[in-house]
Amino acid sequence: MTDSTSSRFPRLALLALAVIVSGGCATIPADSGNDARDPIESFNRQVFEFNDVVDRAILKPVAQAYQYVLPEPVRDCISNIFSNFREPSNAVNNLLQGKPVDALSDTCRFVVNTTVGLAGCFDPARAMGLEKHSEDFGQTLGRWGIGAGPYLVVPILGPSTLRDAIGVYGVEPYLDPNFYIDNIRVRNAIIGTRVVDQRAQLLQTDELISGAALDKYRFIRDGYLQRRRNQVHDGAPPPSETDSPASTGGPPAAAPNVKKELVPPQSGAPGAK
Repeated sequence: MTDSTSSRFPRLALLALAVIVSGGCATIPADSGNDARDPIESFNRQVFEFNDVVDRAILKPVAQAYQYVLPEPVRDCISNIFSNFREPSNAVNNLLQGKPVDALSDTCRFVVNTTVGLAGCFDPARAMGLEKHSEDFGQTLGRWGIGAGPYLVVPILGPSTLRDAIGVYGVEPYLDPNFYIDNIRVRNAIIGTRVVDQRAQLLQTDELISGAALDKYRFIRDGYLQRRRNQVHDGAPPPSETDSPASTGGPPAAAPNVKKELVPPQSGAPGAK
């Protein structure tokens, strides 16, 4: 990590702590915490407000400049390359979820797109009938019956749950090829570009969220939780579910895969899944 980067994170952490401790400017509804999925809503709203401030001050302007400077074909190529980086994780998680055919498909996609597709800039694997999946270790934990736990807004990173915070932020980095790049400057540059690219893809959703939501926090929270539930069950969740830990072990029967669309986890945070 560079000196400038390493010095920036402590300042952001201190700012986040100041916003949370002081109560920030977030409005806390009287019924805050009544939703069983979000028992620490008051705390989450303070972090949400901090993320929104960081987004409006830094992330969104940089993403707008990125979108303005780079032509769409170049941005598409960059997005595709980052998506290709996800294929090893997709393969591992599909295998852990008891879906070896999908794991093999993900592996083949990675080989084909990395070679013929020029590191993933193009997607010839799709023309070969190799479907794109989107899996992570948070989904794998859910597949094996581990409940989502309380909703959690992570500073800078945005919406999550206790399960996803462990699976996505604790395990997923080790499944990312970028993690094993020795050159710290190059690795940080790739991470920074990925964050900006993800935020640029969400620019078109900002107006939709602002116009559709009387309470942006709850709009994003409910959308995130619903999306993650669908992802855990491959787009076919059971009719009723409390998302509590299952009493029996082993993954449920495999359901048909569906394409996972990019949905904004929070307009004030860089991506997530």
